[in-house]
Amino acid sequence: MGITLGLIGYGEVGGIFGRQLRVQSGVDAVVAWDLRFADGQHAAAARADGVVPMDGMAALCARADLLISAVTASSTLTVAQEAARHARAGTRYLDLNSASPGTKMQAAAGLQAVGVAYVEAGVMTSVPPYGIRVPLLLSGLHAAAMADTLQAWGMDASVVSERYGVASAIKMSRSVMIKGLEALVIESYTTARHYGVEEHVLPTLQETFPQIDWAQQGSYFFSRVVQHGKRRAEEMFEAAATVREAGIEPLMASAIAHKQAGVAQQAKAGLFDGVGPKDPWQVYADRLLAQAKEKEQGCAR
Repeated sequence: MGITLGLIGYGEVGGIFGRQLRVQSGVDAVVAWDLRFADGQHAAAARADGVVPMDGMAALCARADLLISAVTASSTLTVAQEAARHARAGTRYLDLNSASPGTKMQAAAGLQAVGVAYVEAGVMTSVPPYGIRVPLLLSGLHAAAMADTLQAWGMDASVVSERYGVASAIKMSRSVMIKGLEALVIESYTTARHYGVEEHVLPTLQETFPQIDWAQQGSYFFSRVVQHGKRRAEEMFEAAATVREAGIEPLMASAIAHKQAGVAQQAKAGLFDGVGPKDPWQVYADRLLAQAKEKEQGCAR
Protein backbone atom coordinates (compact mmCIF):
# COMPACT_ATOMS: atom_id res chain seq x y z
CA MET A 1 0.00 0.00 0.00
CA GLY A 2 1.23 3.46 -0.88
CA ILE A 3 0.77 6.78 0.88
CA THR A 4 -2.11 9.21 0.55
CA LEU A 5 -0.76 12.74 0.77
CA GLY A 6 -2.87 15.51 2.21
CA LEU A 7 -2.00 19.08 1.27
CA ILE A 8 -3.12 21.84 3.59
CA GLY A 9 -3.18 24.86 1.30
CA TYR A 10 -3.26 24.67 -2.48
CA GLY A 11 -1.58 27.89 -3.55
CA GLU A 12 1.64 28.21 -5.52
CA VAL A 13 3.67 25.83 -3.34
CA GLY A 14 0.84 23.40 -2.65
CA GLY A 15 0.02 23.22 -6.35
CA ILE A 16 3.60 22.47 -7.33
CA PHE A 17 3.93 19.77 -4.68
CA GLY A 18 0.56 18.27 -5.57
CA ARG A 19 1.27 18.03 -9.29
CA GLN A 20 4.77 16.64 -8.89
CA LEU A 21 4.30 14.31 -5.94
CA ARG A 22 1.17 12.56 -7.19
CA VAL A 23 3.21 10.76 -9.87
CA GLN A 24 5.94 9.58 -7.51
CA SER A 25 6.36 5.90 -6.74
CA GLY A 26 4.68 5.00 -3.47
CA VAL A 27 2.10 7.82 -3.63
CA ASP A 28 -1.37 6.37 -4.18
CA ALA A 29 -3.27 9.66 -4.16
CA VAL A 30 -2.99 13.33 -3.31
CA VAL A 31 -5.87 15.10 -1.59
CA ALA A 32 -5.99 18.77 -0.62
CA TRP A 33 -7.94 21.33 1.33
CA ASP A 34 -7.83 25.08 0.86
CA LEU A 35 -10.26 27.74 2.05
CA ARG A 36 -10.47 28.97 -1.53
CA PHE A 37 -11.98 25.67 -2.67
CA ALA A 38 -15.30 27.14 -1.56
CA ASP A 39 -15.45 29.27 -4.70
CA GLY A 40 -15.39 26.20 -6.96
CA GLN A 41 -12.74 27.57 -9.31
CA HIS A 42 -9.77 26.61 -7.14
CA ALA A 43 -11.25 23.16 -6.50
CA ALA A 44 -11.63 22.66 -10.25
CA ALA A 45 -7.98 23.65 -10.75
CA ALA A 46 -6.92 21.03 -8.19
CA ARG A 47 -8.96 18.36 -9.97
CA ALA A 48 -7.32 19.32 -13.26
CA ASP A 49 -3.96 18.68 -11.57
CA GLY A 50 -5.06 15.19 -10.56
CA VAL A 51 -5.52 16.24 -6.93
CA VAL A 52 -8.74 15.47 -5.05
CA PRO A 53 -10.19 18.53 -3.24
CA MET A 54 -11.63 17.95 0.23
CA ASP A 55 -14.33 20.05 1.85
CA GLY A 56 -12.53 20.62 5.15
CA MET A 57 -9.74 19.65 7.50
CA ALA A 58 -11.69 16.72 8.98
CA ALA A 59 -12.20 15.15 5.56
CA LEU A 60 -8.58 15.75 4.64
CA CYS A 61 -7.25 14.15 7.81
CA ALA A 62 -9.54 11.15 7.40
CA ARG A 63 -7.84 10.34 4.08
CA ALA A 64 -4.23 11.43 4.56
CA ASP A 65 -1.31 9.40 5.89
CA LEU A 66 1.11 12.31 5.50
CA LEU A 67 -0.05 15.92 5.81
CA ILE A 68 1.97 18.71 4.18
CA SER A 69 1.18 22.19 5.43
CA ALA A 70 1.83 24.91 2.83
CA VAL A 71 -0.10 27.95 4.03
CA THR A 72 0.77 31.55 4.78
CA ALA A 73 3.10 32.19 7.71
CA SER A 74 0.35 33.75 9.81
CA SER A 75 -1.79 30.59 9.46
CA THR A 76 0.95 28.15 10.50
CA LEU A 77 -0.19 27.58 14.07
CA THR A 78 -3.92 27.86 13.33
CA VAL A 79 -3.91 25.06 10.77
CA ALA A 80 -1.64 22.90 12.95
CA GLN A 81 -4.07 23.27 15.84
CA GLU A 82 -7.01 22.41 13.60
CA ALA A 83 -5.17 19.40 12.22
CA ALA A 84 -4.50 18.24 15.78
CA ARG A 85 -8.26 18.09 16.36
CA HIS A 86 -8.83 15.74 13.41
CA ALA A 87 -5.63 13.86 12.48
CA ARG A 88 -5.37 10.18 13.25
CA ALA A 89 -2.60 8.97 15.56
CA GLY A 90 0.30 7.78 13.46
CA THR A 91 -0.21 10.42 10.77
CA ARG A 92 2.90 12.34 9.76
CA TYR A 93 2.93 16.13 9.37
CA LEU A 94 5.46 18.14 7.35
CA ASP A 95 5.35 21.87 8.07
CA LEU A 96 6.77 23.87 5.14
CA ASN A 97 5.65 27.26 6.43
CA SER A 98 7.94 30.19 7.15
CA ALA A 99 7.33 30.70 10.85
CA SER A 100 9.42 31.42 13.92
CA PRO A 101 10.99 28.66 16.05
CA GLY A 102 8.52 29.47 18.82
CA THR A 103 5.56 29.04 16.47
CA LYS A 104 6.94 25.75 15.14
CA MET A 105 7.51 24.42 18.65
CA GLN A 106 3.90 25.24 19.59
CA ALA A 107 2.67 23.47 16.47
CA ALA A 108 4.86 20.46 17.26
CA ALA A 109 3.62 20.22 20.84
CA GLY A 110 -0.04 20.21 19.85
CA LEU A 111 0.34 17.60 17.12
CA GLN A 112 2.72 15.34 19.02
CA ALA A 113 0.25 15.31 21.94
CA VAL A 114 -2.30 13.49 19.76
CA GLY A 115 0.19 11.04 18.26
CA VAL A 116 1.04 12.90 15.05
CA ALA A 117 4.71 12.82 14.02
CA TYR A 118 5.56 16.47 13.37
CA VAL A 119 8.55 17.56 11.26
CA GLU A 120 9.42 21.16 10.51
CA ALA A 121 11.02 22.15 7.23
CA GLY A 122 12.96 25.23 6.24
CA VAL A 123 12.39 25.90 2.53
CA MET A 124 15.69 27.48 1.61
CA THR A 125 14.89 29.24 -1.65
CA SER A 126 12.03 30.02 -4.02
CA VAL A 127 10.07 26.89 -4.90
CA PRO A 128 9.01 27.46 -8.55
CA PRO A 129 12.44 27.11 -10.20
CA TYR A 130 13.13 23.85 -8.35
CA GLY A 131 9.74 22.27 -7.77
CA ILE A 132 9.98 19.36 -5.35
CA ARG A 133 13.78 19.55 -5.70
CA VAL A 134 13.82 22.76 -3.67
CA PRO A 135 16.33 22.40 -0.80
CA LEU A 136 14.58 21.51 2.46
CA LEU A 137 16.18 21.49 5.90
CA LEU A 138 14.35 19.24 8.35
CA SER A 139 14.38 19.18 12.12
CA GLY A 140 12.49 17.38 14.85
CA LEU A 141 12.26 13.96 16.44
CA HIS A 142 10.97 12.34 13.24
CA ALA A 143 13.10 14.30 10.76
CA ALA A 144 15.31 11.38 9.74
CA ALA A 145 12.39 9.14 8.81
CA MET A 146 10.75 11.99 6.91
CA ALA A 147 13.99 12.67 5.03
CA ASP A 148 14.11 9.02 3.92
CA THR A 149 10.57 9.28 2.53
CA LEU A 150 11.16 12.58 0.74
CA GLN A 151 14.50 11.51 -0.72
CA ALA A 152 12.84 8.40 -2.14
CA TRP A 153 10.58 10.79 -4.06
CA GLY A 154 13.60 12.63 -5.47
CA MET A 155 13.40 15.54 -3.07
CA ASP A 156 16.40 17.45 -1.71
CA ALA A 157 15.76 16.99 2.01
CA SER A 158 18.43 16.91 4.70
CA VAL A 159 18.26 16.68 8.49
CA VAL A 160 19.84 19.49 10.53
CA SER A 161 18.70 18.60 14.04
CA GLU A 162 16.38 16.50 16.19
CA ARG A 163 15.46 19.70 18.04
CA TYR A 164 12.38 21.60 16.95
CA GLY A 165 12.98 25.18 15.90
CA VAL A 166 16.41 24.67 14.34
CA ALA A 167 15.31 24.51 10.70
CA SER A 168 13.07 27.51 11.28
CA ALA A 169 15.89 29.48 12.89
CA ILE A 170 18.08 28.88 9.83
CA LYS A 171 15.29 29.87 7.45
CA MET A 172 14.27 32.98 9.39
CA SER A 173 17.83 34.22 9.87
CA ARG A 174 18.35 33.90 6.11
CA SER A 175 15.06 35.67 5.43
CA VAL A 176 16.17 38.76 7.34
CA MET A 177 19.02 39.06 4.87
CA ILE A 178 17.25 38.09 1.63
CA LYS A 179 13.98 39.94 2.19
CA GLY A 180 16.03 42.79 3.62
CA LEU A 181 17.98 43.05 0.36
CA GLU A 182 14.69 43.20 -1.53
CA ALA A 183 13.41 46.03 0.66
CA LEU A 184 16.71 47.90 0.46
CA VAL A 185 16.88 47.63 -3.32
CA ILE A 186 13.34 48.96 -3.74
CA GLU A 187 14.00 51.93 -1.46
CA SER A 188 17.50 52.66 -2.78
CA TYR A 189 16.70 52.32 -6.49
CA THR A 190 13.48 54.31 -6.28
CA THR A 191 15.24 57.11 -4.43
CA ALA A 192 18.07 57.11 -6.95
CA ARG A 193 15.51 57.22 -9.76
CA HIS A 194 13.83 60.25 -8.19
CA TYR A 195 17.10 62.18 -8.11
CA GLY A 196 18.20 60.92 -11.54
CA VAL A 197 21.37 59.36 -10.18
CA GLU A 198 20.74 55.65 -10.84
CA GLU A 199 23.42 55.61 -13.55
CA HIS A 200 25.93 56.58 -10.88
CA VAL A 201 24.61 54.40 -8.04
CA LEU A 202 24.33 51.02 -9.82
CA PRO A 203 27.89 51.05 -11.22
CA THR A 204 29.25 51.62 -7.72
CA LEU A 205 27.30 48.58 -6.52
CA GLN A 206 28.62 46.61 -9.47
CA GLU A 207 32.16 47.60 -8.59
CA THR A 208 31.76 46.62 -4.95
CA PHE A 209 29.91 43.34 -5.66
CA PRO A 210 30.91 42.41 -9.24
CA GLN A 211 29.39 38.93 -9.04
CA ILE A 212 25.86 40.41 -9.02
CA ASP A 213 24.11 41.96 -12.01
CA TRP A 214 22.49 44.76 -10.02
CA ALA A 215 20.13 45.91 -12.76
CA GLN A 216 18.83 42.42 -13.41
CA GLN A 217 18.71 41.58 -9.71
CA GLY A 218 16.85 44.81 -9.04
CA SER A 219 14.19 43.95 -11.59
CA TYR A 220 13.80 40.49 -10.04
CA PHE A 221 13.50 41.88 -6.52
CA PHE A 222 10.86 44.43 -7.53
CA SER A 223 8.80 41.82 -9.38
CA ARG A 224 8.95 39.26 -6.56
CA VAL A 225 7.88 41.74 -3.90
CA VAL A 226 5.06 43.08 -6.08
CA GLN A 227 3.87 39.54 -6.83
CA HIS A 228 4.37 37.99 -3.41
CA GLY A 229 4.73 40.92 -1.01
CA LYS A 230 1.88 39.87 1.28
CA ARG A 231 3.35 36.41 1.77
CA ARG A 232 6.85 37.89 2.20
CA ALA A 233 5.57 40.40 4.75
CA GLU A 234 3.95 37.65 6.81
CA GLU A 235 7.21 35.71 6.69
CA MET A 236 9.12 38.79 7.84
CA PHE A 237 6.78 39.37 10.78
CA GLU A 238 7.64 35.79 11.78
CA ALA A 239 11.31 36.61 11.22
CA ALA A 240 10.89 39.57 13.55
CA ALA A 241 9.36 37.21 16.11
CA THR A 242 12.38 34.94 15.66
CA VAL A 243 14.75 37.82 16.40
CA ARG A 244 12.63 38.81 19.40
CA GLU A 245 12.65 35.22 20.70
CA ALA A 246 16.45 35.49 20.66
CA GLY A 247 16.21 38.48 23.02
CA ILE A 248 17.11 41.03 20.33
CA GLU A 249 14.97 44.01 19.35
CA PRO A 250 13.95 43.31 15.70
CA LEU A 251 14.39 46.84 14.39
CA MET A 252 15.53 45.75 10.93
CA ALA A 253 13.25 42.72 10.56
CA SER A 254 10.18 44.75 11.54
CA ALA A 255 11.05 47.53 9.10
CA ILE A 256 11.53 44.97 6.32
CA ALA A 257 8.16 43.42 7.10
CA HIS A 258 6.42 46.79 6.90
CA LYS A 259 8.18 47.65 3.64
CA GLN A 260 7.11 44.37 2.08
CA ALA A 261 3.56 44.83 3.37
CA GLY A 262 3.41 48.37 2.01
CA VAL A 263 4.39 47.31 -1.51
CA ALA A 264 1.90 44.43 -1.30
CA GLN A 265 -0.88 46.88 -0.44
CA GLN A 266 0.09 49.10 -3.35
CA ALA A 267 0.05 46.09 -5.68
CA LYS A 268 -3.37 45.04 -4.39
CA ALA A 269 -4.65 48.56 -5.06
CA GLY A 270 -3.59 48.19 -8.70
CA LEU A 271 -0.51 50.41 -8.73
CA PHE A 272 1.49 47.88 -10.74
CA ASP A 273 -1.27 46.63 -13.03
CA GLY A 274 0.19 45.82 -16.43
CA VAL A 275 3.75 45.55 -15.12
CA GLY A 276 5.22 42.07 -15.47
CA PRO A 277 8.25 40.07 -14.32
CA LYS A 278 10.16 40.86 -17.51
CA ASP A 279 9.84 44.63 -17.11
CA PRO A 280 12.92 46.55 -15.90
CA TRP A 281 13.05 47.84 -12.37
CA GLN A 282 12.66 51.42 -13.60
CA VAL A 283 9.03 50.71 -14.57
CA TYR A 284 8.21 49.69 -11.01
CA ALA A 285 10.11 52.62 -9.53
CA ASP A 286 8.32 55.08 -11.82
CA ARG A 287 4.94 53.80 -10.61
CA LEU A 288 6.02 54.33 -7.00
CA LEU A 289 7.32 57.81 -7.76
CA ALA A 290 4.18 58.80 -9.66
CA GLN A 291 2.04 57.75 -6.72
CA ALA A 292 4.27 59.66 -4.30
CA LYS A 293 3.95 62.77 -6.47
CA GLU A 294 0.18 62.45 -6.56
CA LYS A 295 0.06 62.23 -2.77
CA GLU A 296 2.34 65.25 -2.44
CA GLN A 297 0.18 67.31 -4.79
CA GLY A 298 -2.94 66.19 -2.96
CA CYS A 299 -1.53 67.35 0.36
CA ALA A 300 -0.56 70.71 -1.17
CA ARG A 301 -4.12 71.48 -2.28
